[in-house]
Amino acid sequence: MKKTLVGVLAVAMLFTGTAMAAPATTVQKQLDGLVKQHKFPAALSTVTESNGRATSQTSGTAELGKNVPVPRNGQVRVGSNTKAFVATVVMQLVAEGKVELDQPITKYLPGAIKDERITVRQLLNHTSGLANYTQYLGVEKFEELRHRYFEPRELLDIANAHPVTNQPGEKFKYSNTNYVLLGLLTQKVTGRPIAENVDQRIIRKIGLRDTYWPGVGDQTIEGRHPHGYARTSSGAVEDVTELDPSWGWAAGQIISTTKDLNTFYRALLKGDLLPEAQRKEMQKTVDTKGEMWPGAGYGLGIASSPLTCGGRYWGHGGDIPGYETRGGVTQDGRAFSVALTALPGTFQDTPEEAGKAHDAVLATVDAALCGAK
Repeated sequence: MKKTLVGVLAVAMLFTGTAMAAPATTVQKQLDGLVKQHKFPAALSTVTESNGRATSQTSGTAELGKNVPVPRNGQVRVGSNTKAFVATVVMQLVAEGKVELDQPITKYLPGAIKDERITVRQLLNHTSGLANYTQYLGVEKFEELRHRYFEPRELLDIANAHPVTNQPGEKFKYSNTNYVLLGLLTQKVTGRPIAENVDQRIIRKIGLRDTYWPGVGDQTIEGRHPHGYARTSSGAVEDVTELDPSWGWAAGQIISTTKDLNTFYRALLKGDLLPEAQRKEMQKTVDTKGEMWPGAGYGLGIASSPLTCGGRYWGHGGDIPGYETRGGVTQDGRAFSVALTALPGTFQDTPEEAGKAHDAVLATVDAALCGAK
């Protein structure tokens, strides 16, 4: 099944509810099913209970064609989870009085876009209507993009060359361009790189040991990790573990682990990273109207969707060539994240099979948070 870069960095939401923790056997069974039934090379997950106790599990092989154990809590590219980190930094700047949510982005970045009505809030919740630059990077020839470096302003130029999808505030329409602008906003206001802001304001503050923003030109994953796989334009499946993630930048560049993602979302929802007023603003959602699955709402860089056992969970997931991540945190602090080493459609033979694989990933999250036996 062919994918566009919209899908590659597509939003992958998470969610909030109260449920009993899933037994390890349930999670392991789900991971094994993702590998054996749905053909993902490897699956990694971490359950973090409300008391903070974390349990990591794996299934499959870390490298195709070899019997290589998948590293527990191995590092992966987490794609659009990056947006939640960037949004948190922006909201910290709001709390500090350095950014106003309902002011036009052009107040901070004069001339960056043509429409001076678009606000910071509309960028955060994807209601700006700005064209999604990842639709125009030529994903049909991903192999030609894989090792290319992009400057953030180059990504913005690509978006500005295409028409808007809707009027500001009219509706939800996911666009990675919004977060390129938010990254530029952060740099303009603080005078420091967005990567440094994320590192100092979040990663170091809450002790994320295995999370980092790759430096300019860094195409590797520095810690223990499973290999990631993607289908190229020729139809062949290739190892794409090494790639230049600069085209994702503030929309999808971060590397992390399932355990660290749980720690981050738990800290965010507990109020460890933001004052209550800004945390509540992040949880004000807009209707995604068919852009996501039924019941999903998108806030300011985080999303909410229902659990089958009742309640909701919050967070953000991500797709990037070679890796998919999904998961979330419930209101009582229980969290679950899962990572796969390919996107749905890479190893499945038909769009129907790819759709079932995608649904199975989401069902794994739901089962883990609902505590099914």
